[in-house]
Amino acid sequence: MLCTRLTNARVLTMDPDHPVAHDLGIWRGRIVGLDAAVTSLPAREVVDLQGATVLPGFIDSHVHLAWAGLKATTPSIAPCERVEDVLAVVAEAVSHKAPGAWVDIAGYDQRALGRHLTATELDRVGQGRKIFLMHDSGHACVVNSAVLDLLPAEVPHEDGFLAESAMTAVRRLRLPYSQEELADAIERAGRVCLTEGITAAAEAGIGGGLLGHSPVELGAYQLLRDQGRLPLRVQLMAAGDTLRPLAAHRDDGIPRALDLGLRTGFGDDWLSLGALKIYTDGGMMARTAALTAPYEGMSTTGQFQDDPERIAELIVDGHLAGWQLAVHAIGDRAADLALDALERAQERRPRPDARHRVEHAGLIRPDQLPRFARLGVSAVVQPHFLRSFGDDYANVMGEVRAPWMYRGRGFLDHGVTLVGSSDRPVTDGSPLRAIQFMVERASTSGRLIGPDEGITVDEALHAYTAAGAYACHWDDSAGSLAPGNRADLVVLGDDPRRVDTSRIGDI
Repeated sequence: MLCTRLTNARVLTMDPDHPVAHDLGIWRGRIVGLDAAVTSLPAREVVDLQGATVLPGFIDSHVHLAWAGLKATTPSIAPCERVEDVLAVVAEAVSHKAPGAWVDIAGYDQRALGRHLTATELDRVGQGRKIFLMHDSGHACVVNSAVLDLLPAEVPHEDGFLAESAMTAVRRLRLPYSQEELADAIERAGRVCLTEGITAAAEAGIGGGLLGHSPVELGAYQLLRDQGRLPLRVQLMAAGDTLRPLAAHRDDGIPRALDLGLRTGFGDDWLSLGALKIYTDGGMMARTAALTAPYEGMSTTGQFQDDPERIAELIVDGHLAGWQLAVHAIGDRAADLALDALERAQERRPRPDARHRVEHAGLIRPDQLPRFARLGVSAVVQPHFLRSFGDDYANVMGEVRAPWMYRGRGFLDHGVTLVGSSDRPVTDGSPLRAIQFMVERASTSGRLIGPDEGITVDEALHAYTAAGAYACHWDDSAGSLAPGNRADLVVLGDDPRRVDTSRIGDI
């Protein structure tokens, strides 16, 4: 007897062997069969979906659940456009904290003000508290003098503005968060994901790097799972700097590893270790993504997170230790570094099914596309970046480079696996709105950005289901509604393939 049978549905299975079905049978959380294979079987529960559309649960392959959950309960200065309004929000937050306490503020984006806020300005309302304004990109912050006084003299800043590794130095002053605090934040963000049809996600960097919250951060996720509170399936990316030299046998060829040799694949259906997250550069919003030519109207070409050779060595060492690699590379100069290092790693120890990934792939030149394909590297993109910030990004990239941003068609035409994700909470996390952008290539203002990079609705749905499963090594159990797979699914009021493209995001 089936546990559940869904009937009178339009099931888009994402399985080429049986692409559309009307009935779907479930037993103990797994799909038993489709249509005639299950229609006559008895079931404890029969659900008549009255023609609704069913898809595999969406997979967000790059998200920051802990950060998203914490940000949701943090005072925010968005959308303030005047320094006075920002300081008023900060002053209010300060008034609720004891002297000497940390005061976290979210929603900081210098573009709203036309310049960066300064430590001098924050000092006017600080009253002895340590003020930390997190940039919305996650790649920078602004702090007051009470924080600057705690930093080593060699940490660079511009009157309280710190980017990339300098921001990491600030975060280390106040870490770690408690596991209970993180567990609550993860659950909060995960439940928002469920409302958007997301049933599985890859947490992009824990335990270190720019966005780690505790050296024992994995324990917060394990706590949620053990208490039955983990809302969705989560794959955890360990930050690259959590690797350390270990005295492994020389025949293992492992120069650096996580304690006990843990690596990609350890865990279960609900919680597992995914890729090793390695940063190469910064972000476009903070103007720190590493480019081969300067930002339009500026002299800067962005920056790397560390010495390029040290970054490359970490990539090679992670590969040798058996990890899948998720290499953050937004600018084209950073992509060159990532691809060079991944190629070197594969030459040292060929691993054809490593499924290494480049996270973001924000600006990819035409000549770089064949290298992605030749190396078998997936491109994990965030369509919402151009939907939300596309006008600004197109301006700072210029007319020639703007069509190269967050590509769709270019990757697919070269045989590169295109994977959809959000980078939540940097911007909107809705897969359906992202799918609409991938087809239309229109920002919220209506500006078309690289329209030739538009893809079909089917291809966009694939990026958030089957391709996401492939990128997370889940393709034997998720990403399609095929017999034997997990019965993780989303029910929609309309079929994204049949409505006008402009309506997809509102389904």
